[in-house]
Amino acid sequence: MGITKLADLIRSDAPDAISHKDISDYTGKVIALDTSIVMNQFRAATPSLSPLTGLFFRTLTFLEHDIKPVFVFDGKPPGEKTAVLKKRAEAAGWSSPNRTGTASSLTKDCLQLLKLLGVPVIQAPGDAEARCARLVREGTVDAVASEDMDTLPFGANILIRQLNAKKDGEVIEYSLPKLLEKLQISHEEFVDLCILLGCDYCEKITGLGPRRALTLIQKHRTIENVVLHINRKTHPVPDVWKYEEARKIFLDAPQTVAPELTWTEPDEEALVGFLCHVKRVKEDRVRHRMEKFRQMRESKREEREKERAEGRSRQTRMEDFFRVTRKRDQPVEAADSLSSNRKRPKSK
Repeated sequence: MGITKLADLIRSDAPDAISHKDISDYTGKVIALDTSIVMNQFRAATPSLSPLTGLFFRTLTFLEHDIKPVFVFDGKPPGEKTAVLKKRAEAAGWSSPNRTGTASSLTKDCLQLLKLLGVPVIQAPGDAEARCARLVREGTVDAVASEDMDTLPFGANILIRQLNAKKDGEVIEYSLPKLLEKLQISHEEFVDLCILLGCDYCEKITGLGPRRALTLIQKHRTIENVVLHINRKTHPVPDVWKYEEARKIFLDAPQTVAPELTWTEPDEEALVGFLCHVKRVKEDRVRHRMEKFRQMRESKREEREKERAEGRSRQTRMEDFFRVTRKRDQPVEAADSLSSNRKRPKSK
């Protein structure tokens, strides 16, 4: 679910926090992806096909655009999320939600596929979107790509939505610093606003719309003060309201060690063996896609050679792409927009 009507509120009250871009604008950027969101997209779009096929095609598209993807997997979900997970499981026709964080067979297949594609993966201790947000804050990645808006209250400075391979598809980028500046609230106050709007970790006050919730937070600054200034008859507060637990989940993510990230060349023969011989994907589809991938890389190399010859060298060279191991020594504050140029650490 994410945060109820948060995108609508941003469009109406903080439109300057939104940028409309193209996938090519993220060339050379390191992007963290919530893997469960990606896989659910493929399930919904092509229910008759294995989501592994979609993951294979999408990842190669990122690599073709010189985007360095990092796939983050969910761990054990917080207990406060049980009710939401149960509803989602029922809606999807599953017998029960995964509350243990143990890897499903599909997750194991995804891990194997991404390994063969040469793309790094990270196991989150809890929700993947929280880990993605932390990766941005600590400077390990440049942005999070997710359709789930709760990445913002988790603290991701840059959130990207609709990052896909559709022709003429428009990518939407949200800047958290610009959003907070426009709404004139702190990050902690923004978290309280998101809880009032409705999140995955607790119930919400009935009948409290997004504009009214924003006005109350801007005036009273905390949920505790908001409760003191609303009509409890028209806006009843839940009897057992775990808003403090929800606030803690958003603000106090588990401390983790910033990972070193390595991208390597895709192993075509191993990919064919896994996707075609084990998962029964048609071999000509895999071979054709890998050939297109090689051609695209060669085209990129030629383009860069031409730019260097003309004195216009920019971005990362393709021959350097698959030798990158990246870990910043100190946290850095993400820029408001990824379109800005920024000094980056040397590849190891």
